[in-house]
Amino acid sequence: MKTRSRSLPVLVVVCGLLVWTSGVQAADSARRSHVPGQAYADAVSTLTGVAISPLLGASAYGAVKYFRTPADQRAKLPWFAQPWFWVPALLLVAAVFVKDSAGTALPTALKKPFDVLEALENKISGLIATGAFAPLIILMMNDAATSASHGLSHAGMAAVDLTWLQNLLLVPAGMMAFFVVFLASHAINILILLSPFTTVDAALKAFRVTLLGTVVGSAWVNPWLGALWALLLIILAAGIAGWSFRLSHFGLVFIWDFFTRRHKRFRPDPTANPVFLGRRLQRVPTRTYGRLTRNAEGRLVFTYRPWLVLPPRALQLPEGRYAPGRGLFYSEVMRLEGDDAKTVLLLPPRYRGHETELKRIYALEPARDVGLRAAWKWLRELFVGRPQPAAA
Repeated sequence: MKTRSRSLPVLVVVCGLLVWTSGVQAADSARRSHVPGQAYADAVSTLTGVAISPLLGASAYGAVKYFRTPADQRAKLPWFAQPWFWVPALLLVAAVFVKDSAGTALPTALKKPFDVLEALENKISGLIATGAFAPLIILMMNDAATSASHGLSHAGMAAVDLTWLQNLLLVPAGMMAFFVVFLASHAINILILLSPFTTVDAALKAFRVTLLGTVVGSAWVNPWLGALWALLLIILAAGIAGWSFRLSHFGLVFIWDFFTRRHKRFRPDPTANPVFLGRRLQRVPTRTYGRLTRNAEGRLVFTYRPWLVLPPRALQLPEGRYAPGRGLFYSEVMRLEGDDAKTVLLLPPRYRGHETELKRIYALEPARDVGLRAAWKWLRELFVGRPQPAAA
């Protein structure tokens, strides 16, 4: 356990050094390269690396740019290269390192609040980087490529200045690529948040750090190799974008409910309530967000919008007996099949303590304990005994 907890910060520090080295090479190559395409290769690697770890990537890249720029020109640098951003950002990254180094030694109940804060930080920094960092990197690299093209023109080769068209096409494409990679990376934060085991958390973090290291390392060895590997990661991230988006929204709702203790002021609606699918049903994927109602025929109906904004669709849940399940951190709705109970819907933490109201609204079976709550009840009954009903 101690070995893992110590090795993780070392991996992250090494990765930070690789980001620094890669940033130096990218800055030099952008100035010296006479091949326009190299600037784009650098941009692809930079955007992919920063998308995997937005706060670390943007602050490290900004610090490198700051120190590689002459003192009299630093005031013109973009926001991420200004000390007011990268100094506190790197300090926050260092605080996360300290938390991670003690992660496997901390009880889960003490560690999870810090994981919640880290997930919030990751989401906020990722969204800011998507809208404010990615476009600037693309514009900077496009300017570098245009300068290289002008250099070829002076050497006797014709070059047409289509910078405006390149910006118009490349900025949205770059932002989209950055966003899908960020979504996939942020999914790791959500998995860490939902995992009850600190060893699994350490493994997930090590995987993300290793992934970032491969992007930075390949770009350091050869810009074209780095760009090729980054493009492959972008394609893979785009392929799981739907899964990443659902998991991200699922995590956001759970974080908000936990952080604001919403169950204290929440009351279930008598007609429709927001829930998540707990399993794939009729090609509708797990963790799809929607609302649960009961139609005139008494069937439970799940209504959802793909990607939260597309036209609504309705899914009738399979017929059968349903019951709410009380969990330690969140509850669920189960379909009862004899002695078995299969999770069908996941309820955000706001529903904790409101399972009886859901039973009444949707005409469900009596609530029962599930997950860690059920395990604790079983252990208590094993050692203490089943509670006896009060005498009449």
